[in-house]
Amino acid sequence: MSADRPSAPAETAGYDGRRRWQALGVGLVAAFMTLLDVSIVNVAVPSIDRALHATPSDLQWVLSGYALTFGLVLVPAGRFGDARGRRTAFVVGVALFTLTSALAGLAGSPEWLIAARLVQGAAAGVVNPQVAGMIQQLFRGAERGRAFGLLGATIGISTAVGPLLGGLLIQLGGEQHGWRWVFFVNIPVGIVAVVLGWRLMPARPTGQPDRHRLDPLGVALLGAGVTLVLLPLVQREQWHGPAKWLLIPAGLLFLLAFGLWERRYARHQQPLFDLRLFGLRSYSLGTLIGLVYFAGFTAIFFIYTLYLQIGLGYSALIAGLAITPFALGSAAASALGGRVVTRYGRPLVAVGLLLVAIGLVTTDLALHGTPHGSVPLRTAVPLLIAGIGSGLVIAPNQTLTLSEVPVPQAGSGAGMLQTGQRIGSAAGIAAVGALFFSTLASTRGDWTAAFRHSLLLATGIIAVALAAAMVDIAAGHRRSGDSS
Repeated sequence: MSADRPSAPAETAGYDGRRRWQALGVGLVAAFMTLLDVSIVNVAVPSIDRALHATPSDLQWVLSGYALTFGLVLVPAGRFGDARGRRTAFVVGVALFTLTSALAGLAGSPEWLIAARLVQGAAAGVVNPQVAGMIQQLFRGAERGRAFGLLGATIGISTAVGPLLGGLLIQLGGEQHGWRWVFFVNIPVGIVAVVLGWRLMPARPTGQPDRHRLDPLGVALLGAGVTLVLLPLVQREQWHGPAKWLLIPAGLLFLLAFGLWERRYARHQQPLFDLRLFGLRSYSLGTLIGLVYFAGFTAIFFIYTLYLQIGLGYSALIAGLAITPFALGSAAASALGGRVVTRYGRPLVAVGLLLVAIGLVTTDLALHGTPHGSVPLRTAVPLLIAGIGSGLVIAPNQTLTLSEVPVPQAGSGAGMLQTGQRIGSAAGIAAVGALFFSTLASTRGDWTAAFRHSLLLATGIIAVALAAAMVDIAAGHRRSGDSS
């Protein structure tokens, strides 16, 4: 039997090659829909402002509330899927996401929209770890790499294409009501995903269902820790004064308490998250690379959209089109990276990070002396290079990070990995955004200087991820030398 088609374990009985890929297809569509809503709403903010007369604080919560609740539920939802079955968690999550998308589109006030976005983010957090856990459960060998390659492409494309799709929907729906279609577009997709998910997703967990309770104190400690760490990051522009940053060390204390509790809880029950996973070099360094990379990667689109739309006066549609080269490069390279990651391992991730850094530095150089009217054209090739690099980072890193995680812990392991990515995204946007706005103030409105300085900071953050990848490669070489 080849590595591509190993013998199916009991929990995958009845899942031939075609059905596995069909189930993956449904999962990827749902993941794309939920991850798209992280970035697609950015270009709709001006329309929401005009339609609902929202305050800056309201708009901040529309954007960041989704990311906050998304990050909060990833690990508990992953653990639930591991213990009780991923199909139920997936279908409930998608159904709730679809319902709250409809409620967001119908919002008649900022408070209504914020409430819908908070629940929508939590629903997205329920869905995503089930997809990664399903890949661990249904695929083996090189097929698993290809499946994670498709998931990586989904993550990269959904993040990059959000502004473009949002711009198109606003263009079609009009400035007054186009923002509602940003949410309504999820409804038909969500309904189809619920029906097909119930038919195709694996109904039972790996082995025997775990009937133990799902560690409520662990859930509370992790939730408090993540909330306290994320809140000052997502509210950095609205909460003035330095006192807000005290929440971060408080959050770290809660996370330390979570770790101590999980070690104790694991002596008698299955914990919410098995801390022994961090003893795996592939998991610990891969999680660190994901956290740091997303800090630089996500921040790029945040500042570029501001630069083009507000600084240079481009429409939402043109701003979205300007990011398309990155999305195309990421899509192509993710598919390739998923196929070859088992052959090249972590060096492939390092090459991808290096390409991203080169692409961003070249983007900065391309802006030097560039007329404002040609910015999207001048940055197209550098962003394509960065996108190719990104495709070689996200999918291969996810594959390598989860490669040694036992299947019964696949959902919680993937949830913790994605929680790190969400925290990284918030921290990166906070740091890069702070530099962006401070440069804008100090240069009296020089948007190009603000963007270029911020772009270099994002590149520096990605260089830190590259250093972590090099540490992993060096450790692997030392290990090989010792064994020989």
